[in-house]
Amino acid sequence: MEASVAIQVLPQVEGNEEVVRVVDSIIDYIKSTGLNYYVGPFETTIEGNYNELMEIVKNCQLIAVKEGAPSVISYVKIFFNPNGGVLTIEEKISKHHQ
Repeated sequence: MEASVAIQVLPQVEGNEEVVRVVDSIIDYIKSTGLNYYVGPFETTIEGNYNELMEIVKNCQLIAVKEGAPSVISYVKIFFNPNGGVLTIEEKISKHHQ
C-alpha cells in the first residue's frame, strides 16, 4: 500500500436528513470499490494505490452532485509514500477499539 486518504464530504443540501442521504450514497460507493476503509463520525479513511484513491476522491464529489447537491465542500487528507510503509487503518486504531 502506498497511500491512505481521509475524506469528509459536505454536500450543500438542506437539512440533516438530506445530508445523511447523500453521504450514505458516497459511503456506499466507497464500499463498492473493494478497498479497505473505515467510516468515522467526521470522515472516511481509505487505503490503496495513490491514483485509485485520487479517482475515488473525484468520484465522491460527482456522486454528491448526482444525488442532488448543487455544490460540495470536501476536506481531504492524503498520506503518500511511493515506497510503501504507510501505516494501515488497523495499525492506527485497533488498540482503541478493543
